[in-house]
Amino acid sequence: MVEVVRCTFEGLLRSAEIVRNGGVIVYPTDTIYGLGCNPYHREAVNRIFEIKGRRDKPLPVLVSGFHEAYRMAWFSGEALKLAAAFWPGALTMVLPRKPAAPKPVGGPLIGLRCPGDLKAKFLVSLCGGSLVGTSANLSGEKPAENAEEAKEVLGDKVDLILDGGKARLGRASTVVEISQGEIKILREEAISAEEIFKTLRG
Repeated sequence: MVEVVRCTFEGLLRSAEIVRNGGVIVYPTDTIYGLGCNPYHREAVNRIFEIKGRRDKPLPVLVSGFHEAYRMAWFSGEALKLAAAFWPGALTMVLPRKPAAPKPVGGPLIGLRCPGDLKAKFLVSLCGGSLVGTSANLSGEKPAENAEEAKEVLGDKVDLILDGGKARLGRASTVVEISQGEIKILREEAISAEEIFKTLRG
């Protein structure tokens, strides 16, 4: 039976301990529930690919702040403007990766987001500043918005579920790719494309 703990200080410490030891957890964020592990731990990342049932898409990474993000990716002027406007928050940016970025999670680009939920940010900090941030679901299915939904779908496939109640937004993050001088909206969810381009024009 999977371990389920409340999103208290003790629960956050327990979750981070599992991640640091190479485990896989489900945890709440400001958008939806995430499925996470240490992005630098190849075996743990491979396990998440197996749980999700896909290997064709890189895994996004949550970061505790801009300093950690800047260590992993190259930020253009447009990326800096969007980070200033929407981080912490529901925007994932797909950017050219730097050599220090975790190799197991993807290819020449890396998706990064700084979550808007304080407990989620604290969890990421406890995990060392970065945490895989893919949605807690099987590939192609509806993402979990609470611990009960995550447990029903993922069950004993994970080591721990951190129960923080219903996710505040209940919608996935918007995903924007910024590379080679181009800006592409890959997924329009919590933040509209109109808001993105209005911010860039401003």
